[in-house]
Amino acid sequence: MAELLDGTRVAGRIKMELADRAMRLAALGRPVGLATVLVGDDGPSAKYVAMKHADCAEIGIVSFQHELPASASQADVEQLIDQLNANPAVHSILVQLPLPAGIDEEAVLLRINPAKDVDGLHPTNLGRLVMGAPGPVPCTPAGIVELLAAHQVPVSGQHVVIIGRGLTIGRPLALLLAMKRPGCNAAVTVVHTGVGDLASLVREADVIVAAAGVAGLVTKDMVKLGAAVVGAGTSWAGSKLLSDVNDDVAEVAGWMTPRIGGVGPMTRAMLLRNAVLAAEKVSEQ
Repeated sequence: MAELLDGTRVAGRIKMELADRAMRLAALGRPVGLATVLVGDDGPSAKYVAMKHADCAEIGIVSFQHELPASASQADVEQLIDQLNANPAVHSILVQLPLPAGIDEEAVLLRINPAKDVDGLHPTNLGRLVMGAPGPVPCTPAGIVELLAAHQVPVSGQHVVIIGRGLTIGRPLALLLAMKRPGCNAAVTVVHTGVGDLASLVREADVIVAAAGVAGLVTKDMVKLGAAVVGAGTSWAGSKLLSDVNDDVAEVAGWMTPRIGGVGPMTRAMLLRNAVLAAEKVSEQ
C-alpha cells in the first residue's frame, strides 16, 4: 500500500516556523497583515475566507476582513483594493473568487499591488516565476513541491506528468518543477483530458499530479508501480469532496495523497508563507 503524503502534518510544521517569524516581526512593531475581500454571499467562499482568518489567528498574523454586498459595483471593489494597496499595515491581499456577475475579475486582480499578491498569480509574479526570479509563488504548486520534498519523494531527474493546464495549478507547477532548484529539476509533461490515450502517457510517470477537477480520473491501471500520485484537483458530489485520484491507486502507488488532508492544507500554509514573506520584505526596506 502507498505511503500517505500527509499534508496536514507537513503544513503544521510549516505553520510553527511561520508563527516564530511572525512573532519576531510583531516584536519589532511590524505585525504581518493580511486583508481579505469577499464580495457577495456565496456560502463556500465565505467558509474559505473564515478558514483563512482562523489560520492567521493561529500563527499571529493580523487579518483584516472586508465584505461588500453582491450589489457592489466594479468601482466599489476597485476602490477597496486601492485603499488596501495604500495601507502600510496590509502586506498581502486576498480577493476571494468567484466575484459576482458583472464584476471584471481580471481587472480586480490586476489592481492588486504585485508586492501584496498573496496568491502569487498576478501577471508580474507569474513572469518572475518564468524568469526564476524571487517573488510569491502560486500557493498550490509551492505546496505540492514542499509536500513531495517532505516525504523524500524523488523528483530531480524524474518524469512528472501533470494532468491539467489551469492557471492556478497546472501551468505554474510545470514551470516550477522544471526549474533547477531544490525539490524540482524534473522532466515535466503537461497533459489534459482532451489528450488521446491519456492513460498510456500517465503510465510513464514517476510522479503524477492530477489537477483536472474530474473525480476518479486516475485509476490504478494508469499508474506505474511505485509512482507518487498527488490529487490536486477536486470536485463535489453533494456535500462530499472527491479527488481526481481513485482510491484503488493506493494498491500500486509508492506515495499518494489522502482524499482530505493532502494538498489542501499545504495550499493554505503556502498562502501564509507568502504573507509572512511579504511582511519580511517590507521590514527589510
